[in-house]
Amino acid sequence: MSNQTISKKIRRYSFFCYVLALICVGYSCDKKENIIPDEEETGNYYKLIRVENLPIAPTDEGSTPNPHDHYLYSLSENKSVDVELGNSTKWDLAFGGIFTSFLSANNGSDEDNYGAGSTAKGGIAIVESTFDEVTEIPKDLEFKTGKDVIGTDDQGFFGEGMGWYLYDFFGTTVRDGAPEDQHIAYALAVPITKKDVTTVKPRTVILKTANGDYAKIKMISCYKDLFTPELWKKGEPIMYATFEYVIVPSSSTKFEIK
Repeated sequence: MSNQTISKKIRRYSFFCYVLALICVGYSCDKKENIIPDEEETGNYYKLIRVENLPIAPTDEGSTPNPHDHYLYSLSENKSVDVELGNSTKWDLAFGGIFTSFLSANNGSDEDNYGAGSTAKGGIAIVESTFDEVTEIPKDLEFKTGKDVIGTDDQGFFGEGMGWYLYDFFGTTVRDGAPEDQHIAYALAVPITKKDVTTVKPRTVILKTANGDYAKIKMISCYKDLFTPELWKKGEPIMYATFEYVIVPSSSTKFEIK
């Protein structure tokens, strides 16, 4: 066999190897790009998410009033949802009732729910614990499926069970009764000491989402840009919800932040 023939075969073999290498690299890249990430590594799972000044029913000058009697929010996607999509699984948390301040979850099997008729399977509960103390879902926890379930606390005026805020009608439950102290809604994210020196313990909302995931929620304030009790006064812009939450998949019962 001549040197020229050997040289041609070597060049052909080299070219074949080069083409094969390109094909393998291309396949490897395509394969990597088509990898579907694990469900629990996507979305808003295991994150501490803060929502500030959500305009659930603003009444201050220059604000846009809520034309509806309730407001819908998706914890899964961290965004507001049009009330026209109430009969769907697009939302997880509803604000409704008096002053649009009562909370409920999305449950399609309950005829009294804002999501009645949908396939949503949510529910809502509240516990007497700080947000950080709630590390997992209590085994005996009862999720309620109606609408406008959790609002005013029994420790204040117009209480309807354990609520996420204490309403001080005359301003004498928590403060001295000055005009600016009246009609204050004290969010119970932190302990509130009353005038009789008793302390109202913090509350944490636990919610089952429309799709069956779980979330814990700390309701911080309903006053615009005011996030601590000493700043809440009569006349300040109100019904702007500020809250924090952590959402975990339905397969988990522990509220971890990763």
